Amino acid sequence: MKLFSYKGLSMVIMLRDEHCPPHAHVDAGAWSARFKFCFWHNGVELWDVVPHSNRPPVAVLEGLRHALRQPVHLRRARTIWWEKLQTVCLDHQIWDWRTSEVLVVKRIASTTDMICSACYEPETNKTLLALFGASEGVEIKL
Repeated sequence: MKLFSYKGLSMVIMLRDEHCPPHAHVDAGAWSARFKFCFWHNGVELWDVVPHSNRPPVAVLEGLRHALRQPVHLRRARTIWWEKLQTVCLDHQIWDWRTSEVLVVKRIASTTDMICSACYEPETNKTLLALFGASEGVEIKL
């Protein structure tokens, strides 16, 4: 499903055979790129470009990344991903209460809990986390 166009390139969320982490695609013919986004912060990062030998100029990739970061586009990407896959790709990851972030390296500390389940509320643009062993969940306003 198309998210937006940038300089003639379409950013899309694929609706078949998708997988975590949440990401969007751009297919330019000579190259394609994927951009990762998430449901706990508003950052977007370039995931990969194939083939590497046909990589477009950095300005094009950065322009696409910044366009996806626009609140209207990021919210639409999250909504499409959630409605299609019914996952925010956070189950069984580690939440750190102190830093308010999902830990990439799974270090366990007194300030961390494992995410039992997570969901996204498109209407309010919030992610809700249920944590193992925690009496309350986490509400992330995006």
